[in-house]
Amino acid sequence: MNDIRTSAWRGVMTGRDPGEEHRASTPLELLFDLCFVVAVSQAAAQLHHSLGEGHAGAGVLGYAMVFFAIWWAWMNFTWFASSYDTDDVPYRLLTLLQMAGVLVLAAGVSDALDHYDFTLITVGYVIMRVAMVVQWARASREDPARRGTALRYAAGIAAVQVGWVVRLALPHPFDYAGFALLVVAELAVPIWAESRGPSVTPWHPGHIAERYGLFTIIVLGEVILATLTGIRSAVSEHGLSVSLGLIAGGALLLVFALWWIYFTGSEAQFPTLRTALTWGYGHYVVFAAVAGLGAGLEAAVGAAEHHGHLSPEHAAWAVAVPAAVYLLVLAVLHRVGGTAPQGPPIPAVAGAVALLVLAALAGPLGLGGAILGMGLTVTAVLAGYLITDRRARA
Repeated sequence: MNDIRTSAWRGVMTGRDPGEEHRASTPLELLFDLCFVVAVSQAAAQLHHSLGEGHAGAGVLGYAMVFFAIWWAWMNFTWFASSYDTDDVPYRLLTLLQMAGVLVLAAGVSDALDHYDFTLITVGYVIMRVAMVVQWARASREDPARRGTALRYAAGIAAVQVGWVVRLALPHPFDYAGFALLVVAELAVPIWAESRGPSVTPWHPGHIAERYGLFTIIVLGEVILATLTGIRSAVSEHGLSVSLGLIAGGALLLVFALWWIYFTGSEAQFPTLRTALTWGYGHYVVFAAVAGLGAGLEAAVGAAEHHGHLSPEHAAWAVAVPAAVYLLVLAVLHRVGGTAPQGPPIPAVAGAVALLVLAALAGPLGLGGAILGMGLTVTAVLAGYLITDRRARA
């Protein structure tokens, strides 16, 4: 329970205890995650569509841009809630406004990736961020010890939102440069806000680690759903083939092994602000890679049934690349957060190389055989982690 809540209607946002025992995600946070998964699902579905149409380059770029908006809004709420969750009526209403914003954003994903129209996405994103400005303004009034930090957050976020609206008027290709500059500005706000004050916001390390872990599980669930949707559609038209069976087996192994690898080691530790920000920011790649894997697997099912313009060889790369990126980036984040199994990250590096080799051999192996091999490879990486950790501890 939140020990700073004074009533169901109105609490005092003085900050939560970062050393609070048994701090767990709230039902409101879980509902919030589910709304964001809708947006993730839309982004992955549009990436799958782009891959199937043979527009991989434009699809991946648009996907990366859209996913940044989804991830950054989720991340900001997550860290704020870890520090200032009062769970009172004003807090819940502002969280509801953010949920409405992400649904507006999700509705604009198709326009952004198909027609490069970011208007609706920008509207949804700004709605979410304005709600965060109000939350930080409230924290500045009710937490005098961190008033300066909260005001810097509010001012920084508000200024960047003006930039996002102005970006809509920029002609192409200057809008790309505007996007890059605004991403840098968004990432710089927490660094500026937290490093200038005498004390950082009181986020809870264990709570943050749990929130990221839960979101990873939810996005992995989207991978399963996307793969199942593709296979069910293919089976209804042509029946279950050997290739589809191999893809299904490989996909299941990939999801299970990637999940287990994420949760190897101990709970994340953040001894410095730099460590926390590096760990938190790095998860953009982890989340995007997982959702991209779902799009790749769905595209592989279509390629196996000769749907769309994606060749089996290219479909194999669409699965191997996000899985390899996940392994490599997660190995780094395990080290940063102190969660890595002891010993060097040899399994992750070897596994990433093997995944790419299997993609290159998709022609002679067949697409189903290559993806099953990828699932077995990541399972072997997991085994390598467990064996290395056991030997190091012994």
